[in-house]
Amino acid sequence: MHDKNVSPVGWYICSYLLRFINSHDLENNDPEARFLSWENTVLIAANSIQQAYTKTVAIAELATVPYKGGESMVDVQWIFEGITEILPVYEELKDGAELMWLERKPIKLKNLRTLVLSNWENS
Repeated sequence: MHDKNVSPVGWYICSYLLRFINSHDLENNDPEARFLSWENTVLIAANSIQQAYTKTVAIAELATVPYKGGESMVDVQWIFEGITEILPVYEELKDGAELMWLERKPIKLKNLRTLVLSNWENS
């Protein structure tokens, strides 16, 4: 039996969460404060799920260098909050390979249909 946490093809899809802060804001650690955040997803070549985790953390930490932002040139920074998901890729990478899937709870058909794009046009 195959271990569901091991990619037989050596690839993992990993997501991590970054939070944007003004470095001098007193609410940066307030659990009730609201923050802009980005969840980034990357494709990682790794021999194990642990190696995929470690490589993803290293990639995420590259985005956390403080800088001067906005017209006021205030000190800002993206803070790495953590890894949100690691999914092994089970198929060789090729056109049409399934990379991810998501099981959804049963919902009404009219609501299900709102989840899909009705048309994709290049403008």
